[in-house]
Amino acid sequence: MQIGPHSIHPRVILAPMAGVTDKPFRVLCKRLGAGLCVSEMTTSDPRFWHTAKSRHRMDHVGEPDPVSVQIAGTVPAVMAEAARYNVAHGAQLIDINMGCPAKKVCNAWAGSALMRDEALVAQILEAVVAAVDVPVTLKIRTGWAADRRNALTIARIAEAAGIQALAVHGRTRDQQYTGTAEYDTIAEVKAALSIPVIANGDIDSPHTALAVLRHTGCDAVMVGRAAQGRPWIFREISHYLATGELLPAPSLAEVRDVLLGHLEHLHAFYGEPAGVRIARKHLGWYAKDRPEHTDAQRCAFRAVVNRAETAEAQLRLTRDYFDALIAGATPGFQAAA
Repeated sequence: MQIGPHSIHPRVILAPMAGVTDKPFRVLCKRLGAGLCVSEMTTSDPRFWHTAKSRHRMDHVGEPDPVSVQIAGTVPAVMAEAARYNVAHGAQLIDINMGCPAKKVCNAWAGSALMRDEALVAQILEAVVAAVDVPVTLKIRTGWAADRRNALTIARIAEAAGIQALAVHGRTRDQQYTGTAEYDTIAEVKAALSIPVIANGDIDSPHTALAVLRHTGCDAVMVGRAAQGRPWIFREISHYLATGELLPAPSLAEVRDVLLGHLEHLHAFYGEPAGVRIARKHLGWYAKDRPEHTDAQRCAFRAVVNRAETAEAQLRLTRDYFDALIAGATPGFQAAA
């Protein structure tokens, strides 16, 4: 898949997720097979560009190309300036958020709430495209509500405005993340456009990825929640799309090493104690649904590592836990604590 000068290969993309797709996670997913990783949403409001949170979100030093940064907002001129600012700070693609269903975002008429105002959508897209000399992409939902599926109208507006790729989540805003994604609307959008279209929503396995690509005719798939604690899903999907064969699941030793490396990057990126705190949710995701773990072990693991207050303790407890599982022993939670 081509977006401007950038060849996206493999055609498996990490979805932007607030509080998840930070630089350490993007770098990890790219290393494990993602063809493109989109940053977590950054505000277009310049009053917040110099906060610690924004500085971390705008840090792209050493990040593999192409660097895609998602911006959110409602004012065309402000969005245009945010695009220019992020390009000046390393963005090679600008992605516009019109897909986030969160109440906090939609109450400000940003994210998927913008789909209710098609004229404003056109103004924002035209302003951002005109403001920068890098490709601009867009992420939307199928509509605002079940009886207002206007993704096709928004998609045509986007293509006319110069958007160079479009990602569509197969849910309406009012669905949030409930129910199941539908792909008929995405297929309708793909059939009507000449720009690349990316299918998103409930893509959680190689088989699902292939089925969605065949059903929609899309150019790529976008993986979100299924990558939490499973960053190797990108190589699994890309290998299956290329060969029709399933890769073996990662060994416990590889899971341990991937996780420890991820923790170390989080600690280095955010420092203590922020890195330790942010790492806790990832620890829970890595432990979730592992066949080697009993429910009791997972609960005990989370209870122990969540009490760790230092990077050293968090790494040690995690290493001890996985080493015990690898050895076929019951992890000694109390001893480790």
